[in-house]
Amino acid sequence: MGTHVDKINLLSEMIAFSVVDGRLHEREYQFVWIVAQELGIDRAEFKDLFHRELPTGVIKTEFERVQQFYRLALLMHVDGVLHQKEEEAIRQIAINIGLNPSATSRILKLMKSSPSAMISPEVLLEHFQEQHN
Repeated sequence: MGTHVDKINLLSEMIAFSVVDGRLHEREYQFVWIVAQELGIDRAEFKDLFHRELPTGVIKTEFERVQQFYRLALLMHVDGVLHQKEEEAIRQIAINIGLNPSATSRILKLMKSSPSAMISPEVLLEHFQEQHN
């Protein structure tokens, strides 16, 4: 991942998405904290992100947009409860960042049917690259 600002923007978007259903589940918090640690963000800065407004920024490459969509989709499933507001929000986010709506629908359907909500990177990318052929 790119700059420190890019990492903060990613985490901020994940935090905003994690509370779209009206509450922050402990498993969602832990998932975002794990991502923060992987990105090299310390605990104090991470906690501060919960008190900031969502920054605006553009995710540059399609690969980065697909990665972000998948992270948010995993976050949506991590608490074991799939809320309608979460599904509507992730579909809108995908549209806003320029991802193919039919590919996002197929990925969300695959994730729902998977016991762990995870799918392989190859399958994920295949669905989004399909539109390029």
